[in-house]
Amino acid sequence: MPTFLLKSTYTAEGLNGLIRDGGTKRAEVVRALVENAGGQLTSFHFAFAEEDTYVLCELPDHRAAAALAISIGGARGLRVQVTPLLSPAEVDEAAQMPTGYTPPGA
Repeated sequence: MPTFLLKSTYTAEGLNGLIRDGGTKRAEVVRALVENAGGQLTSFHFAFAEEDTYVLCELPDHRAAAALAISIGGARGLRVQVTPLLSPAEVDEAAQMPTGYTPPGA
């Protein structure tokens, strides 16, 4: 299954919910969300950085990732960014694929 990184930033509304419910409950909600989309949660972390949460998960495909982003964003408690990730083996395969690209000025 493809791997995705979900980075989220809480809105004021979302922070109030986090204060009320706590971090463990939020992690359980995210695990259920990923599993309901047919995926598997690899890790969930809170951070003191540009983003408030970092979630690493496997999902069946990009449509499932888009569904999560739409669902999370539509609830207005978080702003989420979904990044598809590649394994080293996938990068090796991609580097060997012929593309026929010609650089500018060539």
